[in-house]
Amino acid sequence: MPEQKAVVVTRSSDLQTSGGQTEGMIRQNALVDLTDNICASRMIAKPHSSSAIHHHEDQDTIVFAFSGHGAVVSDGGKKRQELAPGDYALIPAYAEHQEVNDGDEEVVWCIVRSGREPKVCNVEDWGKS
Repeated sequence: MPEQKAVVVTRSSDLQTSGGQTEGMIRQNALVDLTDNICASRMIAKPHSSSAIHHHEDQDTIVFAFSGHGAVVSDGGKKRQELAPGDYALIPAYAEHQEVNDGDEEVVWCIVRSGREPKVCNVEDWGKS
């Protein structure tokens, strides 16, 4: 049997702005550098904000909408998909996208990515990576 590793817990109250940032969003690393295959963070979008256009290089991303109502804009800005609390989204590697919060309350998402720590590549405009 392989060696068993310890369970790791990160308290919500211990999260701080960290890791690669995208203008308009607050990213907080939660579980990073613990395994080669997966990492997790929390993303907070303030009311009436949107992120810069970006992608996550070779990492696939799963989003779990924890609270608030936000949207993911993709396909060169032509496609908008709304996320309500409890919804999930898959953002494939290299898919350019933008997070949007048009509402009056914060949007909080759990972000899980393939890879040891989250990657972010901000771009000037759609298709300009």
